[in-house]
Amino acid sequence: MSYQETFKALSDKTRREILTLLRAGPLSVGEIGEHFNISGATLSHHLSILRQADLIIDSKKGKFIYYELNTTVLDDIIVWIKSLTKED
Repeated sequence: MSYQETFKALSDKTRREILTLLRAGPLSVGEIGEHFNISGATLSHHLSILRQADLIIDSKKGKFIYYELNTTVLDDIIVWIKSLTKED
């Protein structure tokens, strides 16, 4: 994971909305897709970018793939941002 990949993933409104949806817990691709008026291919592209940035984790359950928020990456960014404002 790099900050560059993370910030690139966060720069898109749809990807930020996906992360907001996942705050409530894991969702399948279909459940995520219900919230957007985009093609399956476009949704898959957004999920791929979020996975590459380690912002989401996927797991297969039966025939479905579920996605969940990976907060460890966000925690690392928050710590880094806070370090910029600390005075020693």
